[in-house]
Amino acid sequence: MNQNNAKAPSPLLVISAFAIVYIVWGSTYFFIQMAIHDIPPMLLGVMRFFAAGTLMLGWGLLKGEKLFNKNSFITSAVVGVLLLVGGNGAVIWVEQNVPSALVAILVSSAPIWFVLLDKPNWPTNFKSKATLAGLGIGFIGVILLFSEQLSGLFAGSTDHTKLISMVLLLFGSIAWSSGSLYSKHHPSEGSSTANVAWQMIVASLVFLPASILNHEFETVNWSQISVQAWLALAYLIVFGSIVAYSAYVWLLQVRPATQVSTYAYVNPVIAVLLGVVFAHESISLWQISGLVIILGSVLLINLPKYREEKAARQLKQQQTAAKEETKSALAHQVSLEK
Repeated sequence: MNQNNAKAPSPLLVISAFAIVYIVWGSTYFFIQMAIHDIPPMLLGVMRFFAAGTLMLGWGLLKGEKLFNKNSFITSAVVGVLLLVGGNGAVIWVEQNVPSALVAILVSSAPIWFVLLDKPNWPTNFKSKATLAGLGIGFIGVILLFSEQLSGLFAGSTDHTKLISMVLLLFGSIAWSSGSLYSKHHPSEGSSTANVAWQMIVASLVFLPASILNHEFETVNWSQISVQAWLALAYLIVFGSIVAYSAYVWLLQVRPATQVSTYAYVNPVIAVLLGVVFAHESISLWQISGLVIILGSVLLINLPKYREEKAARQLKQQQTAAKEETKSALAHQVSLEK
């Protein structure tokens, strides 16, 4: 991806990309669980990312774009393994044993890792009290959002499978944050469509031996896969991978990483709202409080950037006004000399 463009991206385009990542990824937990009822988890990764990557390469070919660049391919391979295998793969695997609510909580630790691992921006991030406060408050809000499910989960005896799953999700969040930052600080050249496509195809090729070693091709019953599972897979391919993932990778190049990472706090909010609207689930006062706290944390995290942009606009206006005054003074002086 050639991200060195001097021209700032359209605010409407940025808002649209954030909306896509917030809303679409907020719904993928549900669709992943629906899909893995009939499709083994690693095989789901193979099918989802190979199909999405192939479709994107085909789109790039139709547009006449160059589909392969050696240097960009290496970057795409690293990013694909960290984000899609390490990060998303952990989510797919863990959702076999852990409720989506707990998965969302552990995945929501990603913004914290963004701040801790983003060494080039440590001076900026650790000086911003608003950013640090927003990260902490957001995580508290997510826990509050799912406090009732958590209390029910831990009321019984300790389940070692769930404990291992939680540790796996923690490492998955670290891998996702690492891959995101690597993508941001190592921008690729050439077609963004092709680069994202190669990330997905490389990820699918890594999922393939994992699926074979897990004997998934031997155990899957293709004729017994339900229509619901196929539709869930189609949703994950088109919306979760092609649309939302492309928007996410683009946002990493045009906005601060801490700002982009707020998706991990907003996704659980979207998941709850979708459950209330479409599945007629009830929402408690605790959950409403969590939603309000999370949205407040997002505003806090974005506050330094908003202030910076406002100051830049004011400075530009002042410079423009000063230039106009100088031109007016020069014109007045010339008229007097005449």
